[in-house]
Amino acid sequence: MKPDRASRVNRWDRIRDQLRAEGPAASRILVTVVAAWTAAKWAGADQPPVYAAIVPLVALRGDPMSALQISYERVLAVVAGVAIGIATLNVLRPSTESLVVVVALGLAVGIFFPKGAGLNVQVPASSLLVLANPAPDAYALSRLWETALGALVTTALAPLLWPPHPRRVLKVLADDCRNRLAQGVTVTPAVLTGGAAVARDNLAVVNGHIAAVKADATRAREAQRAMRFNPLRRRHRGAVAGLVQAIETAERIAVDLGTLAREAAALSDRPDLAADVRRAQRQLRPVADATARAIDALLSEQEFRPLVTEARAALAAYARSDSRPAAVALRRPFQQILDDLPPTPPLGTPSGDGVD
Repeated sequence: MKPDRASRVNRWDRIRDQLRAEGPAASRILVTVVAAWTAAKWAGADQPPVYAAIVPLVALRGDPMSALQISYERVLAVVAGVAIGIATLNVLRPSTESLVVVVALGLAVGIFFPKGAGLNVQVPASSLLVLANPAPDAYALSRLWETALGALVTTALAPLLWPPHPRRVLKVLADDCRNRLAQGVTVTPAVLTGGAAVARDNLAVVNGHIAAVKADATRAREAQRAMRFNPLRRRHRGAVAGLVQAIETAERIAVDLGTLAREAAALSDRPDLAADVRRAQRQLRPVADATARAIDALLSEQEFRPLVTEARAALAAYARSDSRPAAVALRRPFQQILDDLPPTPPLGTPSGDGVD
């Protein structure tokens, strides 16, 4: 297959995998939005019940438990914000002074309001909408009951519509980690002799890989938690646990990859070490190749321990042949990567059975 055609095939494969992983979630959100809107219309909404429809948009995630928590927090925030807005309008007319009071009180409440992490701005936002509405009392009432109804519909439907398929999601995440880490491990030694600018560009790319792998690890843990709400997928519990463990290993490896990229960027800017760096690049090639294949096997649910042994042997041979400071600095991240790889296959790793 020609390289350009292979690239197109891989691109379409990634798009297909992404659609398979995220399509059910998007469908679940769409159906829940329509259900919340329809329920509010049936309940007698005079205006388009957008506030009922907003709740599933912000609350639905891969884990139905998070939908319950976010819906509950949103209702509380709207109640607090509406109360602040109505109370302020009973004392002050809409003006700059009332704006300051509403926003200040809303932010003060938002500081202590439960919303995972960070300042909850839903409270002052709800207060401002009350302040800006020409009929604040009617607006406040409709906003409250529509939000509550949207939260009720969201929490009722979230566990029922397209229960998440954790193993399928995890396969996509593992593939993303595998591609990013393998690329970083093999490309970084190759840029050692390309000049400082090339090494700095590689460092920026690696930092992007690190952020993406960390995000993948967060999503992997969410997918594992979501399995509690999907009895049909519980037979995959062992495979899911193994994939999550592998992706968490990838998260640790990504940190070591960042160290390698920083060392490469620093050494590539040292003309006095040019000869040592060229020698290191040649001797790191078999280490990087075996390490990348071990990472690939781990995240592909394949046997990886022989490749770890091969990489350790290549690293030991390199250590015996070159003890210069540049060589030591470049070997250390590879040693850390190999130490991060588990001594045994992740628990529940399947033996080649497909994803259904």
